[in-house]
Amino acid sequence: MCGLSGEMTFDGTPADTAAVDRMVDAVVSRGPDGRGSWSAGRVAFGHRRLSVIDLSASGAQPMVDDELGITAVFNGCIYDYQELRAELEGHGYRFFSRSDTEVLVKGYHHWGTSFVEHLHGMFAVVLHERDTGRVVMARDRLGIKPLYLAETPGRLRFASTLPALLASVGRAGEIDTSIDPVALHHYLTWHAVVPAPRTILRGIRKLPPATVRVIEADGTSREHRYWQPCYERRPEHASWSARDWEDAVEEALRVAVRRRLVSDIPVGVLLSGGLDSSLIVGLLAEEGQADLATFSIGFEAVAGREGDEFRFSDVIAERFGTAHHRIRVGSDELAAALNHAIGAMSEPMVSHDVVAFDLLSERVSQSMRVVQSGQGADEVFAGYHWYPPLDGLDREEAVATYARRFFDRDAADMARLVADPYAVDGDPSLAYVRAHLTAPGADSSVDAALRLDTGIMLVDDPVKRVDNMSMAWGLEARVPFLDHDLVELAAACPPELKLADGGKGVLKAIGRRIIPAEVIDRPKGYFPVPGITHLEGKVLDQVRDALSTRAARDRGLFRQEYVDRLLADPNGEPTPLNGNKLWQLGLLELWLQTHGV
Repeated sequence: MCGLSGEMTFDGTPADTAAVDRMVDAVVSRGPDGRGSWSAGRVAFGHRRLSVIDLSASGAQPMVDDELGITAVFNGCIYDYQELRAELEGHGYRFFSRSDTEVLVKGYHHWGTSFVEHLHGMFAVVLHERDTGRVVMARDRLGIKPLYLAETPGRLRFASTLPALLASVGRAGEIDTSIDPVALHHYLTWHAVVPAPRTILRGIRKLPPATVRVIEADGTSREHRYWQPCYERRPEHASWSARDWEDAVEEALRVAVRRRLVSDIPVGVLLSGGLDSSLIVGLLAEEGQADLATFSIGFEAVAGREGDEFRFSDVIAERFGTAHHRIRVGSDELAAALNHAIGAMSEPMVSHDVVAFDLLSERVSQSMRVVQSGQGADEVFAGYHWYPPLDGLDREEAVATYARRFFDRDAADMARLVADPYAVDGDPSLAYVRAHLTAPGADSSVDAALRLDTGIMLVDDPVKRVDNMSMAWGLEARVPFLDHDLVELAAACPPELKLADGGKGVLKAIGRRIIPAEVIDRPKGYFPVPGITHLEGKVLDQVRDALSTRAARDRGLFRQEYVDRLLADPNGEPTPLNGNKLWQLGLLELWLQTHGV
């Protein structure tokens, strides 16, 4: 797990190594264990290393293979790298390290761009061919590892974070930092989700998940999507009973958890006390993991809202004898941590648990470098409340129902909020959802919604949140529920089995074999951070101050009368998902100001 960056030029000028150095400095938290750089005329790479596999200098990056003429920078972890290495050795390749990075280099040389189809893991990787000048970029199937791009005439820069690209700028105008109005519409509609390739800024894009992009030396490029799960029933499963599905999913989840133990250092677990992380702990215990380190975080109650779920995480810790760590955070500490969390965001993110993950990652990183986490289970196994109402609806009805339950604002509210210079024609967010929910490849409306949430909403909300906040402290977070074999199996599973038992029916049935029932049968919880869901005190002051600055007034994103109404009653207009509308506006301004936009 690392931070990467680089530049390539297409106009005959050498790569700007000073700009690459600035990007390397900007991603130092992602890789506290080492720094590396490499350049060859029109191409330059930079890297910060977090040592997890092959802790020696042989695993350092950028990795240059002089024999093959390939140089690579890589962020992530390839869980089957040992099996792939053995296979490549059988094809005659000789290795100089024990790292998964070298497996990527040899794998690309042997398989070409189809090397990604052999990988189990999370990855963003960029490779350069010495003899052709070609550069190849690839991102993992579920977009767990990020890759941001800034293309200007004659050059392309890339980095693990958006702020690193901003830091690369040596003079004004190198990167267009104006607001993308369509991205703003998505941000305000989907609680800050902006699907790839857009970001909130016009001049910075991101490589979509499951995508390979090939860039030739003259700047011409092509890209293709190499993976898309099918949300249709398969003939080979026609005779399966509910128990057959449970057994298959359990085995796939066991494999996913086992894969994510590959490491030259210990692996812990972020334990919220919910079904998903509790299942991970139970499965790891059954794998024989003794003295497993687990970590939970809690906050002070605000306005009658509880701020921790320790009673549930304690049950799991006691049941499986983990080395458990309770982390309790006061309201003042929460407010103080907000600035760091915003600085660590590659894009503005409004989910209230961003700060929780930031604080949790800070504490965990003091004793661990690698953890497993339960993100993704709700999207993959239908755990959210908006899935049951879609059952049995035709696609057009499903679009309207999904929008009512998931969207933060409708078109009328957007018109009242967004100032004229940033207004867009029609409703691009609704059109985007309609296109995805009505596309072929999904048997039902529930299947189509799960496909949308797993492939789009998950990637640019919880997955990005976990990556940004964990890597801000040099902590590698692995997500077994996003193992692509497991996701493919879940996509084929009949939706009624996932909707059963109040949602995540298949997982709950598996859980009853492994973990205490009181954790399974509890009301569904969310990472509680009441100090942000209910704005008051220092956090409210920060929001008010950000929206009142000269920078905010000059930018003029929002109509002042709308902002004033929210400021007069900060908690009076929750979104359908109980988000805070004022927080969305304030967070965006705080992020833009923090990153000098």
